[in-house]
Amino acid sequence: MRDWLVAGALLEGPQGLLLVQNRRRDGSVDWSPPGGVIDAGETVLDGLAREVHEETGLVVTGWERKVYDIEAHAPDMGWTLRVEAWLAATWEGEVRFADPDGIVEAAAWVDPAGCDARLGRGAPWVAEPVLAWMVDRWSESRRFAYRIDGHERGSMVVTRV
Repeated sequence: MRDWLVAGALLEGPQGLLLVQNRRRDGSVDWSPPGGVIDAGETVLDGLAREVHEETGLVVTGWERKVYDIEAHAPDMGWTLRVEAWLAATWEGEVRFADPDGIVEAAAWVDPAGCDARLGRGAPWVAEPVLAWMVDRWSESRRFAYRIDGHERGSMVVTRV
């Protein structure tokens, strides 16, 4: 069973929330907040700051708070994913692309309607928490959990638990 920790950054500017377009190994494309896998020995916030910089060129200079946690368990595919999403308080720089993993192809500041359209085509465990937060703006961290059944992306069944 593969188990990994990922962090995502919620950066809001005047035009909306910053989302990145990702090209996956299977050639599919989806949108998400910037972020990625936290490396061994990194704190979540250090790893998240690194990922944001790699994917967008922005340097986060302050974090406000953790907004939500996600646990997604996919026993048929042999993995468990844990995610922490943090709200960035301040950042500097201009958006540019230098993703060493070659996954991020674009970035955009997206208004709420655009977030729904872009995130809605991706994984529910990515889209639902972001979209719920954009509506409710809760002040204490929330937890989301998902079970993914099936052996491949095209036929998986995702249940919120």
